[in-house]
Amino acid sequence: MRKTAPVPTIMDFERMLREVELRVTRPRLAVLAAVHGHPHADTDTIIGAVRADLGGVSHQAVYDVLRALTTARLLRRIEPPGSVARYEARVGDNHHHAVCRSCGAIADVDCAVGHAPCLTASDDHGFTIDEAEVIYWGTCPACSTSLKP
Repeated sequence: MRKTAPVPTIMDFERMLREVELRVTRPRLAVLAAVHGHPHADTDTIIGAVRADLGGVSHQAVYDVLRALTTARLLRRIEPPGSVARYEARVGDNHHHAVCRSCGAIADVDCAVGHAPCLTASDDHGFTIDEAEVIYWGTCPACSTSLKP
């Protein structure tokens, strides 16, 4: 089982931004904090958290920050079929996701047989593969309990 990483501090976020050569701005810090605090959050949730932290900030500003942080690989954007885009701070380890068909809850799933085994495709068609996306579909424990007679 994967150990939970310690919650990053503002100084950690500042360092992360500088390491990828992005300017440290209040909106970028607020978005990083929001995504770290709300794994698999959609943009509306992130916008709400950022506004609670900074006050008035536009939707477009948050979208722009999300795009910049995703491009810099500080965040990962996932979009399970039938779902809106969601963002997470767990990057670089090629983990997967389990999605509840009933409520849409999303959980991280580590690779079953070691470090990123799914990057070895049966036929890569000449591509240099650096990420694989596997989605497990099912029913989460809360929904499974509510469906029982």
